[in-house]
Amino acid sequence: MKKFSLLLLLLISTLTCFSQIKLEREFRIKKSEFPSEALSLIKTKLTDAKKIKFYKEIDSSKVTFEAKFKKKRLWYSVEFNEQGHLQDIEVLIKSIDIPNDTFENATKYLDQNFEKYKIVKIQQQYPVIENDEKTINNAFQNLMLPTVNYEIMINGKKEKNFEKFEILFDATGKFKSIRKSLPINYDHILY
Repeated sequence: MKKFSLLLLLLISTLTCFSQIKLEREFRIKKSEFPSEALSLIKTKLTDAKKIKFYKEIDSSKVTFEAKFKKKRLWYSVEFNEQGHLQDIEVLIKSIDIPNDTFENATKYLDQNFEKYKIVKIQQQYPVIENDEKTINNAFQNLMLPTVNYEIMINGKKEKNFEKFEILFDATGKFKSIRKSLPINYDHILY
């Protein structure tokens, strides 16, 4: 019985540790490799977009596809699951674009949980709440809604070293989740 309890405890603690680490790799793919259902959903938004790129992300638990592009001076990232269903839309923003109270709440969390940190990137995230069309319209109008999330990527120091983290906050700046990011994959570099 003791061995079983120890094994169960070890298994649970291992799963908990891995759920906090972002084990994903992103690969650039051709437009033809992107899910056709996903492409047809955003086709009208790509007409006057620039720097369109398609990616496949392999996570520890799932595969997603992402279209990244610039439209009207804003950088968009539209994420789909393997079947081509919309997951969320992210817009690259600056701290000044976040409501003051929201940003203040988020920075309080960062101050309390990190010795030092540097904000690398902030994205306003539009998760699918009602339907795909409404989410797309809200994101491309850049609306400030109570369903919006803010994803803040930081280089943060907790104990000894700086590490990369992705931290998700809701529209009020309340903490939702944190994931440690792995360093970029440099397998393509030959020495």
